[in-house]
Amino acid sequence: MDTFTQGFSSAFTLIARFDPELYGIAGLSLCVSCSATILATAVTVPLAVFLGLHRFRGEETFSRLTGALMSIPSVAVGLFAAMLFSRRGPFGGFNLLYTPAAMAIAQALLVSPLSFGLAYQLSRQRGRENSEAARTLGASRLQTLRLVLRELRPALAANLFIVFARAISEVGTVMIVGGNIRYQTRVLTTAIATSASMGDTGFAVALGLILVTLALALSSAVSFFPKRDREAAG
Repeated sequence: MDTFTQGFSSAFTLIARFDPELYGIAGLSLCVSCSATILATAVTVPLAVFLGLHRFRGEETFSRLTGALMSIPSVAVGLFAAMLFSRRGPFGGFNLLYTPAAMAIAQALLVSPLSFGLAYQLSRQRGRENSEAARTLGASRLQTLRLVLRELRPALAANLFIVFARAISEVGTVMIVGGNIRYQTRVLTTAIATSASMGDTGFAVALGLILVTLALALSSAVSFFPKRDREAAG
């Protein structure tokens, strides 16, 4: 019980005093995960919407495969990214391994299937309905696309928060490609694991409280979207 009390007491003290290392870790986590989310969604969402609005051969099989890839293990992605960025890898000449840039790219690879899958299923379920209704009314292709994007925008925004939550809460990928180097590549999740293993309970709890606060903030943000959009995003 003393460990529990002391841990939370030390955690609140660190947060209140704006401990530089604590907030530096939180800031790096936000920077890496935001970059990964933007990179992933910028590439996958337009492609997912395009494919979701069109019927093609084997789309049911493609849909099932997309759903399976949404839960890809983070350590597998981290290993793949580390091989890409290693000295003997195809991108070894850029010296990205054990840098925040490598972490952001690896996280983008991790969340890309989730980002694509959510947008693709949304486009298939709701986008096609809007598209067919617009064409029935005589809308052009450009007008139809604008209508569909306007209707899907709230749900796509809700998906963005879900993708970011996946990025900031994962451990394996950033641990492998970032190396968990203090003051350089240590983020919230890897710092919690390291602090807990070293017995620094107060620091681990402080980091955990920040991570939980971020998770609650994301959940609250998603709750502001209409119920239909939340259900589509989930």
